[in-house]
Amino acid sequence: MDNEKKIPLIAVVGPTASGKTSLGIGLAKSLNGEIVSADSMQIYKDMPIAAAVPSIEEREGIEHHLMEFLEAGSEFSVADYVNLAKEKIFDIYSRGKLPILVGGTGLYVNSLIDNITFVEEKKDEALRREIEKQFDELGPSGMLRRLSEFDPDSAARLHENDRRRIVRAFEVYLQTGKTATALNAESKAEPSPFNTVLIGIAYKDRATLYERINRRVDIMLENGLLEEAKKYSGSECKGSGQAIGHKEFAPYFAGETSLFDATEKLKRETRRYAKRQYTWFCRDERINWIYADCEEDILSAALKIIKEGHILEG
Repeated sequence: MDNEKKIPLIAVVGPTASGKTSLGIGLAKSLNGEIVSADSMQIYKDMPIAAAVPSIEEREGIEHHLMEFLEAGSEFSVADYVNLAKEKIFDIYSRGKLPILVGGTGLYVNSLIDNITFVEEKKDEALRREIEKQFDELGPSGMLRRLSEFDPDSAARLHENDRRRIVRAFEVYLQTGKTATALNAESKAEPSPFNTVLIGIAYKDRATLYERINRRVDIMLENGLLEEAKKYSGSECKGSGQAIGHKEFAPYFAGETSLFDATEKLKRETRRYAKRQYTWFCRDERINWIYADCEEDILSAALKIIKEGHILEG
């Protein structure tokens, strides 16, 4: 697909608390845009504080999509996200507005803008148990040797301690007759329908970002995070119940730790999460980085990047 026929898309990415929401809203106001969230926790209802969902006032009249539409505990895959996000982006563009993707869930962002197609996963618990049994019998190195017989690329790429992915590689092959490597190549066969400019927000001084994270946690507590987390205490939901900002308070509710220690753990886990996000996005050489602690006007810097990207008409 020629770039001229592709849908222009701005993607604002980066670690948590870096300022993505504010920049996204600023861009939407400047460029007649609407925002599509790329956050794996903002999709859930009833947890706006932990998920840092912008309030109606904070949105400044800008339409936001894919926020707070899913019940807690509902299953939701990356494939589901890509399908829904495409629908929203196509609709936004069809109404003469600019779609702006904003979020820190790297797998959502990359799967969407790179147009990854997903093979429908078939759940076969008996097959999974049989592969797990073989793993226990052969051991990690033995399973990798066997994997190399039909998928040498995956065997070379995977570490022997990565039990889950090794098992999954066997599962894929036995269910589809194709290797995980082949399916991965096929998933990228269709060109992206988007002409994307990727903008990342980061900080030269990591301590500045960490201070922002600590301050955000304090504000979340002032806004009722503890009460929100208590609703999910003891929850075994795979999605919403595991949100950073909820599970850290479970020991406090159980009387096993103090509120201060639970809060400090939340700050620490959020800082670690931010580091993982930054590591993920740093692998993508397409991202135009703006260092917020070195830039006087982040919005102007972003608008300049977009203009130089030549994806907008006029």
